[in-house]
Amino acid sequence: MSTTSHAGTAPETGDSPAELRSTPVDGVDVLGALSPSRASDFMTCPLLYRYRTIDRLPEEPSADALRGTLVHKVLEDLFDLPAPARTPEHAAELLVPTWDALLEADPGLAELFTGEGPDVVAWLASCRTVLDRYFTLEDPRRLEPAERELYVEALLDSKLLLRGFVDRLDIAPDGAIRVVDYKTGRSVPVMFEAKALFQMKFYALVIWRTRGVVPAMLQLVYLGNGEMLRYVPDEDDLVATERKVEAIWRAIQRAQETGDWRPNRSRLCDWCSFRSLCPEFGGTPPPLPARAGDSGELTEADVD
Repeated sequence: MSTTSHAGTAPETGDSPAELRSTPVDGVDVLGALSPSRASDFMTCPLLYRYRTIDRLPEEPSADALRGTLVHKVLEDLFDLPAPARTPEHAAELLVPTWDALLEADPGLAELFTGEGPDVVAWLASCRTVLDRYFTLEDPRRLEPAERELYVEALLDSKLLLRGFVDRLDIAPDGAIRVVDYKTGRSVPVMFEAKALFQMKFYALVIWRTRGVVPAMLQLVYLGNGEMLRYVPDEDDLVATERKVEAIWRAIQRAQETGDWRPNRSRLCDWCSFRSLCPEFGGTPPPLPARAGDSGELTEADVD
């Protein structure tokens, strides 16, 4: 089950940022495209993957997710300032204008703070707390990132296209690469660190395949409690990651062929937007949407 995909040709509706930025893969039968988020969805719960990627069901925004969006944007824009100006005070000054810009782009976000929702003033104060915590972990006045919000993609020998966005890429004078990702939540327990690092190894794999350089450092910055998780990958790590990603893709293909998008009940269900449609909680999944031409094949839009 393969689809001929020109990654630069996005559908007119439902375009994801990755679809809009993908470069053409000319003359190649691409198996499909996979991002670390969608791969993680499938590993967490195949039915969750189906609802987000195949059905494309809408999800209600949350104040926590919106905090992440706002803080990420402020940290991205912070590095537009001259190095001496990258201070907690200037970051705080960026907060409200950035929030206003998000509201202008999507006025519906204001509904999060009506009725029983959180107070917007207190919520903005919590965003400021998270931002202040960043400065206890790094001094941005001493950093000059090579890239921010960098879109990356690589076509594997198996014809699977990997793609995603890297929060920050630092390149040292000797060429050493550090991949940095900000998390506005708390750090994970040690037993879950491997799962947390999957996204970073995914990005490292893409960078290795496109630049021929294994990143020297993968760095997760947890702003929820002010901790960092650092990992030094090697080629064996990235080869193993490639095999894992391809195995995930084969499992996705099997689910598509059989229609078996089984739920996987876990503690994460407490935060799932689709509980009312989940058989684990008495719900009924909607009929699968028709594929292009009723062929049963996944298109690129289905797998990002």
